Amino acid sequence: MFILLNRAESQYFSLHLQAKNTDKLFIAMKIIGRYSEMEQIRRLYEAHSPEFVVVYGRRRVGKTFLINQFFKDNFTFKVTGLAKKDKNTQLRNFGEALKRQGSPLCPIPKNWNEAFDSLRTLIENSGKIGKKVVFIDELPWMYTPRSELVTAIEHFWNDWGCTREDLMLIVCGSATSWITKNILRNKGGLHNRVTSKIYLHQFNLAECRDYLIEAGFRYEEKDIAECYMIMGGIPYYLSLLDKGLSLAQNVDRMFFQRNGKLDGEFQNLYASLFDNSEPYLKIIETLSKRNYGMTRNEIIEQTGLPDGGGLSTILSDLDSCDIIRKYRAFGKKENDTIYQLTDFYTLFYYKFIKKYGTSDKDFWAYQTATPTHSTWAGIAFEQLCIQHHLQIEKKLGIFGMLTETFSWRSKDAQIDMIIKRADKVINICEIKWWDGPFTISRKYRETLENKIESFRSQLKLRRTLHLVMITTFGLRHNEYSSIVQNEVTMHDLFEK
Repeated sequence: MFILLNRAESQYFSLHLQAKNTDKLFIAMKIIGRYSEMEQIRRLYEAHSPEFVVVYGRRRVGKTFLINQFFKDNFTFKVTGLAKKDKNTQLRNFGEALKRQGSPLCPIPKNWNEAFDSLRTLIENSGKIGKKVVFIDELPWMYTPRSELVTAIEHFWNDWGCTREDLMLIVCGSATSWITKNILRNKGGLHNRVTSKIYLHQFNLAECRDYLIEAGFRYEEKDIAECYMIMGGIPYYLSLLDKGLSLAQNVDRMFFQRNGKLDGEFQNLYASLFDNSEPYLKIIETLSKRNYGMTRNEIIEQTGLPDGGGLSTILSDLDSCDIIRKYRAFGKKENDTIYQLTDFYTLFYYKFIKKYGTSDKDFWAYQTATPTHSTWAGIAFEQLCIQHHLQIEKKLGIFGMLTETFSWRSKDAQIDMIIKRADKVINICEIKWWDGPFTISRKYRETLENKIESFRSQLKLRRTLHLVMITTFGLRHNEYSSIVQNEVTMHDLFEK
């Protein structure tokens, strides 16, 4: 029997109920992903030192579930901020949490200093032996202008918490920009006070496959890859899939039917990540119009945003949230950084959801056999490969070797992925999404030869160049395929 724990955030654990010789049922837990994060939390919990831990990451990635499952609700104190509520409501919520968890006579605090003084008293009076874990979830939601919330946390930690070897304070939030500015990069009393931070990334392909298998899906790897190219590795999105429907049916149900499961998700996502989402959205919408990205100057020109520290902060925030990537084109200097939109859900939103909305409840089912779908899939597969470059390096036998990953384009040629290796070899990766084994024709071989020669001559390279074909189902070998030194397939991207 398979049970989903909390369907909204069931990405990590599946429960198998196994009957033994007795009538009792024994529960065995299988963890899907998050191994390094769980190990990090374990070390911090067992450490004989005060720990101030920040857990952050985008909405729906499973931050709360990770902490809850690790500690099994064995908290000395736990509270969750309330979305879009005023200071007094937040304080009342905090006070009620104190009453429920050991301070029945505690009055509702009038301000945040009183709230954290009461928390200190609760911890001091706790009879628990060992580490006292305090979990403040969605801390950014508790913040209101002039509320002095951060100042109260500063006082709580610096005056008392940092002296307690038995205290583990965990704060969590989806508002990545707020967490970064006010906690991680705090220039006041919390400067360098955080002892550990955990940024929770989305699943990779292998983890998505494992999750879907445990949930009873029988999708082929191509369907799983396309699912990833639509919604990324966001556990909550995966939890909304219906195993009785095809991928195309699920996509229509979630994105293109009226009142779909993810209706309004785009707005909610960016509102939760950033305090003022408008300039962020202006940048990502601009980047969505150019597949290979833009320079900083091009972004300024296209958006009209002023140059300066504010723009640097926005770009840094987007990069840290895995919404964009910044890279250098091969042969270019550090200041020639290119910014490219890489978040799959955002790319899909601008390509299809925003444009077509809920006008056709069967939109995606009809779209799958069109040239538009093929063009989108080809571009999305390139991003999938770039994001799984470690798996590609494993296939090439160079995992662990010092490498750098680039892209390159000129007036007459484009290379989507270049791996510069410490052994003086450069892998030129040609990426193709195809329905079956890919065939290199005479004309296409000439194109590849011209591309390689253009790359070598323009950059005046004296390194060995190896052509790598990354395809969905491999190559069909013929008289023209000998130009390829290495092959990587979609299946290789699922390597753990």
